[in-house]
Amino acid sequence: MPQALLEIDGLTRWFGGLQAVRDVSFGVTPGQIHAVIGPNGAGKTTLFNLVAGSLRPHSGEVRFRGETITGRPAHQVAARGLARTFQTTRLFPQMTVLENVQVGLHVGSRGGFGAGLFNLPWTWAEERAVRDRARAVVEKLGLEACADRTAGALPFGRQRLVEFARALASEPAILLLDEPAAGLNLHESQDLARLIVRIRDWGVTVLLVEHNVPLVMEISDAVVVLDHGAKIAEGRPTEVQKDPEVIRVYLGDDDA
Repeated sequence: MPQALLEIDGLTRWFGGLQAVRDVSFGVTPGQIHAVIGPNGAGKTTLFNLVAGSLRPHSGEVRFRGETITGRPAHQVAARGLARTFQTTRLFPQMTVLENVQVGLHVGSRGGFGAGLFNLPWTWAEERAVRDRARAVVEKLGLEACADRTAGALPFGRQRLVEFARALASEPAILLLDEPAAGLNLHESQDLARLIVRIRDWGVTVLLVEHNVPLVMEISDAVVVLDHGAKIAEGRPTEVQKDPEVIRVYLGDDDA
């Protein structure tokens, strides 16, 4: 088995007296879609934020490509090759689709405030390269027809695609998707499932937190199940679906 690209080791996080994540450990294998599911309040989003650098754990470690990234701020985590999306789209609504995608590329650009302020010549070539790369990603995701439209004017499903494009523009090794199907209708969710599989086939590893269990079971290579902050099951979708503890959590003791 290949070495895990992302290792989550004993993560624990408290909020006051509530233990939102309890000693959670698992690894994400390169080239896979790895999903985290669980009922409301299971700790999925908290776990996700601990991995992405939005929160610091009280104990445990996150390692990416063997390097400990625990507690690093989100921008440093992103610069190492972990890109993320959010439950609710966080686009710049007055900027065009292309400009929003360009934002994702500035994670790895050299030009800072001073270079931009003084309009240094070497920044011109870099900006052209950023625009060209952003346009290529926009076209890859089928957004070329709305590249010059303001992002806030697009339907919600297209806005979600723009957020994917922005995350992918930085050419991440792993894409962290936080409830990507939230707010989508059935047709949009089916399109989303196909897109996530294509992203995996493009060579990007995916860590997915999602409420839509049928979608997860259809596209995932591995699934982790959380309940009350703790991991209760892990394995291939067919294995997880048969796990008595998972059945109990989702259906209740009587149905189980």
